[in-house]
Amino acid sequence: MKKEGHPDYHFVTVVMTDGTEYQTRSTYGAEGDRLVLDIDSKSHPAWTGGDGKMLDRGGRVSRFKDKFKGFM
Repeated sequence: MKKEGHPDYHFVTVVMTDGTEYQTRSTYGAEGDRLVLDIDSKSHPAWTGGDGKMLDRGGRVSRFKDKFKGFM
């Protein structure tokens, strides 16, 4: 394979929202760079069970619920 066909794969430091850090291999930046996250699994409502609200636009949610009400 051609050498120039592959991205540079190196170690970077990932900084989570709570300040913890870990090292992983990535194509991001250059060797030794820090990737500081704004959102991660410790802060995003999808993983933390936050109080996200479901918006019903044009009755889509109610139509979905009516369609699958006997499924479970």
